Amino acid sequence: MRLINTTSSHRELVSNQLNHTDAQLVEVYSAGNTDVIFTKAPKHYELLISNKYRAIKDTEIETIREFFLKRKINKNIARFDQIKTIHSKHLIEMSIPIVEE
Repeated sequence: MRLINTTSSHRELVSNQLNHTDAQLVEVYSAGNTDVIFTKAPKHYELLISNKYRAIKDTEIETIREFFLKRKINKNIARFDQIKTIHSKHLIEMSIPIVEE
């Protein structure tokens, strides 16, 4: 699976997230029909994974998680012991709290 940054194609979504939430960074990635929205806020990171056409596979979840762990998530401040995950057939949301400084 290859994730491609498509943030520039989603200007309205990114703008709305930045203007109406506590998000400091919003990026959108695509892997075919699977889309991922990565958000960094003062108190958490968030990954939203969606696929309109089929259920999201466990292998996709793990690949996406590893991608962001290596590139975007600061392991020194992330509270991996407190990850909250919401699963549905076509949507997965992972919220990773950040250690408050």
